Amino acid sequence: MRALIVVGVLALLTLGGWWAWQTWQAPKPEPGIAMGGAGAVRGPGAGRGPGTGPGTATGPGTGTGTGASAGQSGASGSGGTTNAGATTAVAQPAGQPPAGSTAARQARGGAKGGSGRAGQPGAAGDRPIPVLVGAVRTADVDVILNALGTVTARSTVTVRSRVDGQLVRLGFDEGQVVSKGQLLAEIDPRPFQVELAQAEGQLARDRAQLQNAQTDLERYRGLLAKDSIARQQVDNQVALVRQMQGTVAADQGQVDSAKLQLSFTRITAPIGGRVGLRQVDPGNMIRASDANGLVVITEVQPIAVTFALPSDNIAELAQSLTRAEAPVTEAWDRRGDRMIASGSLRSIDNQIDVTTGTIRLKAEFENRDNGLFPNQFVNVKLRLRTIKDATVMSPAAVQRSSTGTYVFVIDGQSRIGTRKVVLGQATESQVVVTSGVAPGDRVVVDGADRVRDGQLVEAVSRPGET
Repeated sequence: MRALIVVGVLALLTLGGWWAWQTWQAPKPEPGIAMGGAGAVRGPGAGRGPGTGPGTATGPGTGTGTGASAGQSGASGSGGTTNAGATTAVAQPAGQPPAGSTAARQARGGAKGGSGRAGQPGAAGDRPIPVLVGAVRTADVDVILNALGTVTARSTVTVRSRVDGQLVRLGFDEGQVVSKGQLLAEIDPRPFQVELAQAEGQLARDRAQLQNAQTDLERYRGLLAKDSIARQQVDNQVALVRQMQGTVAADQGQVDSAKLQLSFTRITAPIGGRVGLRQVDPGNMIRASDANGLVVITEVQPIAVTFALPSDNIAELAQSLTRAEAPVTEAWDRRGDRMIASGSLRSIDNQIDVTTGTIRLKAEFENRDNGLFPNQFVNVKLRLRTIKDATVMSPAAVQRSSTGTYVFVIDGQSRIGTRKVVLGQATESQVVVTSGVAPGDRVVVDGADRVRDGQLVEAVSRPGET
């Protein structure tokens, strides 16, 4: 076993020595640099051409070269150095090397072609940069105030019973649209019918007594005319008749009250609108003091939207209500993608909320398609007025800095110029410019980060624009 280990170690040492010997015997390349532009090395046995790799040419010849970047031209003579741009070749005063020698291979490597960045002829030039442009134009622009609003029913009524009793029947379906006066529920009427009968019986009895008292009064007056009875007896009869008349009037009130209570057993809709979910099922006892009531009715046609705007607009808002046509108000969904309904501004609150500095407004919508629902949140766009023939451009053209807003304008020579602008009413697709540009100007809407003042550009328009 030890013998095998010794043999293995000797073999490894032998192999390592052989590898070191081969490495030592390998030819060593001479240092030389050749980079960049075009250069040539001339001499006996040397090639010609632009070089990029390292190489050394030896021989009694002369090395020459030219470089566009460095602009230097060669050196000649024994031991001279040639610079061609970034290309350097060293000529050594020695005999012509053999064809297969290391020096010859290096010379051929230095003569092989290529051109580097340092040797590119001249500068790149003032190339135009492509940018997307838009035209400044005139258009009618609506002055729109945006706000977040809440849909509110025009009227909301909680239907409650006005008498106590057992609920025997419901006359509506949950979610149904009902009309004013429609029967909603019925309470057991029998106790109230009994009360009415008692009141009517009391009234009939007292009416009979009144009639009898009136007959006696007429008889007493005839006897008094014949001086058959004392006047005091007549006066007492007159008082009795008046007392009975009061009793009959009270009885009549009791009858009317009983009839009214009986009518309350039929619960009807006080307004027209949509009913909600019922709060009580038939068979339960309901009372006038119940907090939840029987059902809630909301009037949704028409329907209202309440919203708040900054108090800075109150003067113009108040003036807009005095016009023949109220400002148009649009209700959009929460994302602002779809318009739900269009209506008009109806009223302004009588005071400003001091905590928020806003004032509440109410707009009304017909809501024929029931697109608006009570307590729904919507985006409100109030069209306050319209600016005629306003100068507008794309909002993407506006650039901002510490000194204000500006745009990049392209002149007739396709060069960039910077102009300060004053902006007005803005929408998602356009912005009003009060000063700085004129209709017909071309402004950069995309690519402004790649240009500077005086830059030559290539204008690219969106499809459909000129």
